[in-house]
Amino acid sequence: MLLKSWRKEVIHPVCRPEAESVQCIAHLDQDIEEVIPYLNAVLGGFRCTREPPSVSFRAQGKLIAVHGRKLCVNALRDEAEGDKILEWLKQEINDAWERRAAIRPSFESAPQPKMLDILRLLPRTNCGQCGQPTCMVFSALAAEGGKGAVDCPPLTPEAGAKLDAYLARFHFE
Repeated sequence: MLLKSWRKEVIHPVCRPEAESVQCIAHLDQDIEEVIPYLNAVLGGFRCTREPPSVSFRAQGKLIAVHGRKLCVNALRDEAEGDKILEWLKQEINDAWERRAAIRPSFESAPQPKMLDILRLLPRTNCGQCGQPTCMVFSALAAEGGKGAVDCPPLTPEAGAKLDAYLARFHFE
């Protein structure tokens, strides 16, 4: 077992006290840097770097970043949801490590959605109903995997389907 324990830090956004989501950082007691290319190969990270080794991906509707000594999970409803995702991630990390002989490690990043392509699919009203100040900001978050059609209330069902289809090409949920 590679990953055994961590110290959890739950962060409430200071810049947006009205935000209902929290972020969770697990400061790892073990260095898991060696598993990162295997985890990327298994989970299909949309951003993976060699130096320093890290992988980011979207799973369970959350943005997750894995570094050698920490795990970061974004946009959580509460601390309990963070605990559940951290336990799932621990299982995935340890499973990838145990099966590493059968996995071809990879630092390749998946193709990325383009912010302007996403913006073209949005209503471009800058209404703020999504919680973001502009459609451009929403587009940037969607390009990173943090937002989807369901997060834009003014989108028509047809436009939402187009945005979902576009993001699905990049393995975003």
